Amino acid sequence: MSATPLHIVIAGGGIGGLTAALALAQQGHRVTVCEASVQLKPLGVGINLLPHAVAVLDGLGLLPDLQAMAVPTRALVFANRHGQPIYEDQRGVAAGYSHPQFSVHRGQLQMLLWNAARQRLGEACLRSDARVAGCTQDEQAVTARIEHADGTAESLRCDLLVAADGIHSALRRQFYPDEGAPRWNGMMMWRGTTVARPFLDGRTMVQAGHRRAKFVVYPIAPPAADGTQLINWIADRRLREDGFGGGLTAPDRADWSRAGSVDDLLPTFGRWRFDWLDVPGVIRQATQILEWPMVDRDPLPRWRHGRVTLLGDAAHPMYPIGSNGATQAVLDARTLADELARHAGEPLAALEAYEAARRPMTTRIVTLNRQEGLDAILDMVEERAPDGFDRVEDVVDPAVLARWVQDYKAAAGHRQVVAAA
Repeated sequence: MSATPLHIVIAGGGIGGLTAALALAQQGHRVTVCEASVQLKPLGVGINLLPHAVAVLDGLGLLPDLQAMAVPTRALVFANRHGQPIYEDQRGVAAGYSHPQFSVHRGQLQMLLWNAARQRLGEACLRSDARVAGCTQDEQAVTARIEHADGTAESLRCDLLVAADGIHSALRRQFYPDEGAPRWNGMMMWRGTTVARPFLDGRTMVQAGHRRAKFVVYPIAPPAADGTQLINWIADRRLREDGFGGGLTAPDRADWSRAGSVDDLLPTFGRWRFDWLDVPGVIRQATQILEWPMVDRDPLPRWRHGRVTLLGDAAHPMYPIGSNGATQAVLDARTLADELARHAGEPLAALEAYEAARRPMTTRIVTLNRQEGLDAILDMVEERAPDGFDRVEDVVDPAVLARWVQDYKAAAGHRQVVAAA
């Protein structure tokens, strides 16, 4: 527990903000979470939590709840657009890590965190319909400006303000007013969920295709009594070839998170029938389809501005490659709490230490993902064997792939929680 408990306001009740709230409250700080949504609902589709993020949530006492709602991912399989496996990377406990990797419904995870925060912080400390639109500060404190859906506003004074308000962060925009829109790589993503029979072993994540068209699929809930399973899928289709690496301005926000159409996907994926999965069948049976541009932002030169710092997508939005988005936000939260404990009585020094620990790593991941990260494996095989192969060893050396995967995982921090032999 910190020697001097602080009042900390967190802008944003997403995964990163709520994890930070729980970690900070665990150390005795008084935390207020301000969430823009008028009513929080379990919205969204699937995400992956890597073992080092699961270790953080375990430390917050949430592992039993996660185990009940999520799927412990056994492996990540890379495949070509014909469904032929290229490389299988063991994940979680199966790979010797101290914690599993979990595939889970994002909205259900957010509600788990919200309810845990409500129980531990108190109802009054979780404020919905409270958008943090900006702030002012002096030497002693920072004052958050809060706007409500009915047009009214109020101020909330605190010791520290954490901006966990996402890729369109109002606080980030206050400190970087000329940054502009997120950067787009020319790829659109259609994300959906489908209730279907389990594929492969019911615990495997697959990435199939190449840089122009990719289909990612993994289960996000344990099998139901009728034997079916909720499956998350992502269909990526490149609309612009000149955006590789993030060279384009993102489409207007009116085009974000809108309902997608099966008709947008079948011309590309309508013939992708694998031995283990009928891709067009999964798309046609979707319970929901949402559409997003694949975007990020350029890494920032600094996160801390006085008594304010950034966290999660407000600090380092990145392409959804390597299952890093939610994981890195969770790691931010844990590090922020730890540094405040380590620098008790010196909150500004703690914010500097937090940034020093997290900003270089997240900058590396943003850069790696702009180069396609692990997905570059798919492009290599597509270029060398577009019509498929009899033996993958004739196309690419498995040892080269293994080194590639391990190097990326090390850069993303996987090595932090590998169990001792």
